[in-house]
Amino acid sequence: MEHKRISIFCGHYGSGKTNAAICFAEELKKTCENVVIADLDIVNPYYRTSDSKTELEEKGIRLICSPYAGSNVDLPALPQEIYAITDDQRIQAVLDVGGDERGALALGRLAPAILRENNYDMFMVINMYRPLTPDADSVLEVKAEIENACGIPFTAIINNSNLGPETTPDDVRASFAYADRISEKTGLPIAATTVYPPIYEAMKGEGVTCIHLQKKPFDM
Repeated sequence: MEHKRISIFCGHYGSGKTNAAICFAEELKKTCENVVIADLDIVNPYYRTSDSKTELEEKGIRLICSPYAGSNVDLPALPQEIYAITDDQRIQAVLDVGGDERGALALGRLAPAILRENNYDMFMVINMYRPLTPDADSVLEVKAEIENACGIPFTAIINNSNLGPETTPDDVRASFAYADRISEKTGLPIAATTVYPPIYEAMKGEGVTCIHLQKKPFDM
């Protein structure tokens, strides 16, 4: 699969966008030298990309995040180096964006430059097993909130429907129709359906992509 220079991961709280973004960056690092991941989830007090800072740095992946990440201060602040994402076209950038219109506002600061370059994918990460996005209509509401706030349209869907470590192959299969309905209503292709290693062997002939769970608590 050919990757765009900028890969943006958005989704409602609990969708698993942070875990998906980190796994994507780690996979990208296998073929690209200069990989940067930016934590733009400035309003989420739970699992953030910055929680995996040590693991990312050990893999040679540069992390850009709020100066307050990992502290008791939760302010909507971003460092000046965030503009390297659009100013330095030598890097492969992965962006983890907040799960509602407030979080997406941070991405809006970069939107004009991202749209001008037009070398991006913006993935809508979905999870039918989370209470706020159980059906296509609820996902469409979240989609509209995020797009209106950041000014960048989604380009594809990642079906990350799961119940954490307890997920079974049948749980994932039950989400196929859900993802298909969202794809039909939005006109967006399904870029991937993600599964965790314990069930990948049972499903690898069904077009799924294997990703691993991060070690720390996260918004699956």
